[in-house]
Amino acid sequence: MSLIITDECINCDVCEPECPNNAISQGAEIYEINPDLCTECVGHYDEPQCQQVCPVDCIPHDPTHVESKEMLMDKYLKISAVA
Repeated sequence: MSLIITDECINCDVCEPECPNNAISQGAEIYEINPDLCTECVGHYDEPQCQQVCPVDCIPHDPTHVESKEMLMDKYLKISAVA
């Protein structure tokens, strides 16, 4: 699954710079995660870095974007090839 930022977000700005895929950006009210770029840090780290640094624990898995570790790795490889 990709991740999602819930409305508990306090806009603390710590998650955005931690994302190796640049999937996190400031939305209209809170930060947002682009599911096309989120790999849960697969290919970069063992754990999603945004979840690790979030002080309010507002970054759960997005149930509308279910992906296996293999799918996330495939997405990572495609994103890396473009970069």
